[in-house]
Formats: sequence, structure tokens, C-alpha cells
Amino acid sequence: FFFLMIRRPPRSTQSRSSAASDVYKRQGMASTFGRPKGAYKPATAEFQRSHTGKMGSNELPQPKRFSYDDSRRPPIPSRDQPPLYGLHTNKNFVVLNAVENILAAPKVIKKETPATEKADYGCVPKYLQRIKDQINEEYESIRAMHQKEEEEEEQKRYELSSEEVEKLREGLQKKWEAVNQEYQKITHISKVDTQELRRRKEECERQLTQLEKDIASLSKPHIFVDATR
Repeated sequence: FFFLMIRRPPRSTQSRSSAASDVYKRQGMASTFGRPKGAYKPATAEFQRSHTGKMGSNELPQPKRFSYDDSRRPPIPSRDQPPLYGLHTNKNFVVLNAVENILAAPKVIKKETPATEKADYGCVPKYLQRIKDQINEEYESIRAMHQKEEEEEEQKRYELSSEEVEKLREGLQKKWEAVNQEYQKITHISKVDTQELRRRKEECERQLTQLEKDIASLSKPHIFVDATR
């Protein structure tokens, strides 16, 4: 019996140049409908070998002496340093303050201008005038719209000419004759004993009455038509 031992390559990272070239290669492969078969397998020959890379320098930087800048505060007095006693001055602060206030220039008090002396006194503010103009424009637009509607309604009211009145009268007269003829047929029946005959008779009477009223209204000298109703 014998055993075959396969040794795996050592794991390590790729160098920057090889990694960049690999990215460009893969981008070129993926620019088509996919990478070719077998392109997804890692290229083990391009792996970096052990003990072949370059690490950073093992030398540490030279130490530098720390130094303060010029913005340091004064040192704290030591324990053995005695305090200063007996400090006094001949300066009279009360007199000095009084002299300074007396010699100082008086404070200028700004006098407020009365409202009656201002330039815009008694004038309407601009924003109120602007609102008033807007309201007037809305009123004008509404007034124009109502006027237009009234003009359209006036155009729908007109007077009929004599020829039109005569045609209407002839048409109503023919309608009256046709309804009267049907009514006369119903009245010649000796006995109106069915509901349908009674209904037809009442309908003819109603139509004849309305037609007579319409014919009488057309006998006036001026006939106006209102199409808005």
C-alpha cells in the first residue's frame, strides 16, 4: 500500500500590481455575455510566494524632545515663597470715579420722532393697498363674468318675425284639426265604457284646450321667445 500526499499551495495575498491586473482581466472577461468556461477558477500560479514580499522598515523613528510653546501660564508659587503683605496705594478711587463721570461726555439720548411728523403718517399701508387691489380685481372679474352671462341670456331672448309666427300658427292649427278629428271619433261612440276610451277622450280634451291657448297667444302683435327656460 502507498499513500499519495498532495500539498496545497501556501495561502497569501496578491500584490497590488497583480491584483490590479487581475481586476482589469476580469472586467474584460465580464464585458461580454459572461466569462469563458474555467475563468472562475483561481490562478494559483499568480499567488505570491512565501518570504518573497516586502514588509515595512523595522527601524523606529528617532525620539524627539518635547517642548512647550510660549503660551504657558506663569508658574505656581512654591510652598516656601511667602505672600506679599502691606501692599497699599494712595489712589482715591471715589474721587477718581467722580472726576471721570464729571468730565465724561453726556450720553446722547436719541429723540423719537412723533408719529404725526413721519412721512407716511395718514397714508394707507402698502400691504393694505395691495390687498384692496386684489379684492377689486376679483370683483371686476366676477362682474365681467356676470355681464357675459347676461349678454348670453339676452341673445337667447329674441322676437319672432311675422313669417315665423305665421308658420307656428299654421302648425298649431293642423295639430288642432288632427286632435279634433280623433276626438270626434270618440264622441260618436254611443257609450264610452272602457278605461282606454275614457283616457283617450280626456287626453284629447286636454290637448285641444292647450292648442287653443297657444293659438290665441300667437295673435298678439309682438311675440318673444325665451330659450333660457
